[in-house]
Amino acid sequence: MTDDPTDATALTTAAELFLTPSPTPHDQNPAAVYLARLAPGSRRSMRQALNLIAGLLSGGRATALTLPWSSVRYQHAQAVRARLAADYAVASGNKMLAAPRGVLRESWRLGQISAEDFHRAADLGSVKGSPLPRGRALAAGELRALFTHCSADKSVAGARDAALLATLYAGGLRRSEAVALDLEDYSDEDGALAVRAGKGNKGRVAYLSAGAQAAVRRWLRARADGLTARGSDSPALFLPLAKGGKVMPRRMTDQGVMKALRTRALKAGVARFSSHDLRRSFISDLLDAGADISAVQRLAGHASVSTTARYDRRGEVVKRKAAGLLHVAFEDS
Repeated sequence: MTDDPTDATALTTAAELFLTPSPTPHDQNPAAVYLARLAPGSRRSMRQALNLIAGLLSGGRATALTLPWSSVRYQHAQAVRARLAADYAVASGNKMLAAPRGVLRESWRLGQISAEDFHRAADLGSVKGSPLPRGRALAAGELRALFTHCSADKSVAGARDAALLATLYAGGLRRSEAVALDLEDYSDEDGALAVRAGKGNKGRVAYLSAGAQAAVRRWLRARADGLTARGSDSPALFLPLAKGGKVMPRRMTDQGVMKALRTRALKAGVARFSSHDLRRSFISDLLDAGADISAVQRLAGHASVSTTARYDRRGEVVKRKAAGLLHVAFEDS
């Protein structure tokens, strides 16, 4: 981080003396109104950010729903920015700053704060800095090892995990988007996936390649057999599995996806990776294959091309190759 955190603690301490908990009816609570209009995945992270910020501005006495946001002024907001710049990575700090800006806007819309006070308090510069790129893109050999391992696993889990990997990688879906898919969202005719639970409530259509479609078909057969045996059904595309590989008629969770990926990585001898790393691989591999970045942007569901470019890990490969051209005349005797 490049921001100077000098006096961040002093600023926050001064702010704490002013803001004390003050419960507000839910329909008049700007934090509740702000959180209600967010997608479920964003709502969880922004609630955590608001709770942390409310704690900073109240000495730990208030939460997002009890802090008197209409009393937040420029000096309080700047104290928050200083603390976030001091304690968090650039990307995390800027993401968290979006939360109080949104709540202050709702407070203004509810008539609880004047336009002048709102604009002054919300006039927060971004946390500055150039963080190292997060995550990684999986090598072709790693992806091959994962799919080969799933193909050799003839159990229901092998079928489910192959389809899950194929959807996350070939479709470029976020983990929350994958678990929100219903059966009706997939078209086997052209491999289209209707992603209805996209970030910011923005829907899009993703497309699976032939190999990914084959993986999904195998899972759909195993899924149907498993649910028929239990005499139950579920609208969700991806379902959790109980011990013994029994298909459970309920929607898979984000945590379930993470556990499945970690298990497959371990068994396939691949270094640990996240679902978002598969998304990074999707973007990097498409760009490497010559796909137009604007088309990749739309497939990934990004609001701007600059966001898509940040996911591209090809530049690190080029840098590594360039560094290898240098000769260091050292021999260990």
